[in-house]
Amino acid sequence: MRTQSRRRPKRATLATAAAGTLLAPLLSGCWVGAGGAGSGGNSINVLMVNNPQMTELQKLAPRFTEETGIKVNFTVLPENDVRDKISQDFANQAGQYDVATLSNYEIPIYARNGWLQEMNSYVAKDPGYDEQDVLGPMRQSLTGDDGKLYGQPFYGESSFLMYRKDIFEKEGLKMPAHPTWQQVADLAARVDGAEPGMKGICLRGLPGWGEVMAPLTTVVNTFGGTWFDKDWSARLNSPEWEKATKFYVDLVREHGESGAAQSGFAECLNNMTQGKVAMWYDATSAAGSLEAANSPVKDKVGYAPAPVEKTESSGWLYTWAWGIQQASRNPDKAWKFVSWASGKQYEQLVGDEIGWSNVPAGKRASTYANPAYREEAAAFQEMTKEAIEGARPNDPGVQARPAPGIQFVGIPEFTDLGTKVSQEISAAIAGRQSVESALKKSQQLADEISEEYEGR
Repeated sequence: MRTQSRRRPKRATLATAAAGTLLAPLLSGCWVGAGGAGSGGNSINVLMVNNPQMTELQKLAPRFTEETGIKVNFTVLPENDVRDKISQDFANQAGQYDVATLSNYEIPIYARNGWLQEMNSYVAKDPGYDEQDVLGPMRQSLTGDDGKLYGQPFYGESSFLMYRKDIFEKEGLKMPAHPTWQQVADLAARVDGAEPGMKGICLRGLPGWGEVMAPLTTVVNTFGGTWFDKDWSARLNSPEWEKATKFYVDLVREHGESGAAQSGFAECLNNMTQGKVAMWYDATSAAGSLEAANSPVKDKVGYAPAPVEKTESSGWLYTWAWGIQQASRNPDKAWKFVSWASGKQYEQLVGDEIGWSNVPAGKRASTYANPAYREEAAAFQEMTKEAIEGARPNDPGVQARPAPGIQFVGIPEFTDLGTKVSQEISAAIAGRQSVESALKKSQQLADEISEEYEGR
């Protein structure tokens, strides 16, 4: 039971607590980057996640140096590590890194704390960048409370359902144009075992606010649930949350991949590519890998919108974007890098040098009008664009929300809350506890956040 007499902190205290939440993993020590100094002169330092699209960017970056004379020093780390390092450098305004990869979860929070350079002034002086070509949902998700842009997308994604067309045809099955989750569950049961070792569906079960909680929260939304109601009351013990979570856990336990409690995006991509699952609900960005020239399932995969129950759509909205630190010693040169990396000319470079299915798409309307991209990405490009444009970050469910976000809640405390809840859900997927037990513990965790925010 919550202690209602507890004194609520003032707004300034909450802001400090928010920064502390982002920095919690690192406050036990002091980190100094290589060389111990920030960028300067004719070079910039870029800190980014080690996703395939970013490592391709690193290989192509000498072209940027040739064009501008600006040297780019990259630090590339796994997602959890890069988030920790970014949060420390930007929160302290250490200036070690000029540019970092941030998502549409962090950018509005960082902007609110004064950690980022606004980008409107740069966009105004750089008409070649063509800001209006950036898809509306992406621009909106990277805009601060003051209406200014604080990030530019490198690539964007929503979520959809991927399925093996050949397996469905062999089994005499047809994917509905707009499937419901119950239809997906029925199909998963029918294709389970369609080939030796093949399971019906892959769903993330790996702990992490950005792993299992991403797809599960979209299921919760469309089943009628929400993390918090408009008055900040936690709702993880609601019938809708319980129904959605039981559905998800039962589906992956009965017809999902082996080792589901340790399966995230990478593991499900591997399972789908190797023919170990007949369906997969996850990020639209996965399609480029499934349709790559060397993929064993190229041309065998069909794509359908994110399954629904009570809402018209349920796909998430996510982008890895570039943010420029407020304390950057070279903000003008940092913008030149951002403009190059998120601009049309970089997509053309990737298309020419690597292949159009590898283009960091999901952010520009012109990409989806490009004949070369449309031809190579024909299997999934239109479905991806529709999913992104149909995403509703401010209205993803059946009730009003106190903060934006589809697969996350746009408050600093969500990183810790989402991770702790994900551990309980993953334990239920592993069979170590019941869904009821997992949600009881999760509600207690969420109640602590409610106490901080109720009445604001």
